[in-house]
Amino acid sequence: MKDLMKWSAAFLFSVLIVFSLSIKSQEVTENFGVKVVVIDAGHGGKDGGCVGSHALEKNIALAIALKTGKYIEENIKDVKVIYTRSTDVFVELHERAKIANRAKADLFISIHVDGFTNSTPKGTSSYVMGLAKSESNLRAAMRENEAILMEDNYEEKYENFDPNSPESYIAMSLQQSAFLNQSLEIAARIQDQFRERVGRVDRGVKQGPFLVLNQTTMPSVLVETGFISHAEDQKFLAADEGQEYMASAIYRAFKDYKQSIEEKLLSSFQMADDLKKQQQNAQKKGIEGLVFKVQLATSASKIDLLPENFKGLKEVEVYEAGGLFRYTYGQKETAEEAVVAQEEARTAGYKDAFIVAFLNGNRISVGEANKLLSEAL
Repeated sequence: MKDLMKWSAAFLFSVLIVFSLSIKSQEVTENFGVKVVVIDAGHGGKDGGCVGSHALEKNIALAIALKTGKYIEENIKDVKVIYTRSTDVFVELHERAKIANRAKADLFISIHVDGFTNSTPKGTSSYVMGLAKSESNLRAAMRENEAILMEDNYEEKYENFDPNSPESYIAMSLQQSAFLNQSLEIAARIQDQFRERVGRVDRGVKQGPFLVLNQTTMPSVLVETGFISHAEDQKFLAADEGQEYMASAIYRAFKDYKQSIEEKLLSSFQMADDLKKQQQNAQKKGIEGLVFKVQLATSASKIDLLPENFKGLKEVEVYEAGGLFRYTYGQKETAEEAVVAQEEARTAGYKDAFIVAFLNGNRISVGEANKLLSEAL
């Protein structure tokens, strides 16, 4: 929760600075927030996914995906729903991510059904992109990533990635999106709904190196709605009523997530004019030791600070926090300069780069930075 609060402050600060310096806040309140969601029904066509005694993963995933989208379309009119597939067709993994990226989606939800070699495991899990911290997490990712073996020229498309080789997952797991905390938030809300409203066994929020999540440029979650290899899970998920319950749960989680994000953004817009004046005044007076940087990515292992490792960007630095290495670009004395650096990072390819603050070399929350700016008046 503490990490989520830190990210939220940093995210709000960067969004606030950009809008307060470029356009009036009242001109953007109609278009901000979570407006486009891409719903991805896993597998499809020649890729049936996991096979149960009387059901296929691809059919269950599609049914729940369409029902989820229908709930959103009927109840949240300002959200556009895009499906990676709406029929029983095969869609390549990289194309699913491209659909979301082209649409500039605000959220990507991939729906699946898990399976195992025995009939004991049951329950739901929600995954975000990251390092697999257990054998079961890696197994789930490897199973879902095997879909690329059905694609033509998959070696070239995925740069010789082998979905059955643990070694192939090391490099992919090194860099994690700056949207990690947002992804964790929607994943947690989905699991809460499954547990509290639908009464499903909660296997928790997990991280795993899923190709489809790795290639998206927005908060993303992969939902395993149950085990097709477990008799009770399969019966529930194969039934129309069970699919409605699961879709309704995902819809409610999405609605709560959207409201949470937009309430925070709206609050930041309302404070925009005052903070702009504070920043301009503080810039004139100067705050010794306070600098702003642009966070690019995080990784579990340290990466050499070479331009070729960071899309050609120079002045990249690293600091360690929470057991992860965090990479930043630039060191600016003012928020205005940091915004310019943020745009440079995004142009280079780090679309989710955000601004962080440091005081005398130590990371501080954006709330503390704002307090310093206020005190400088």
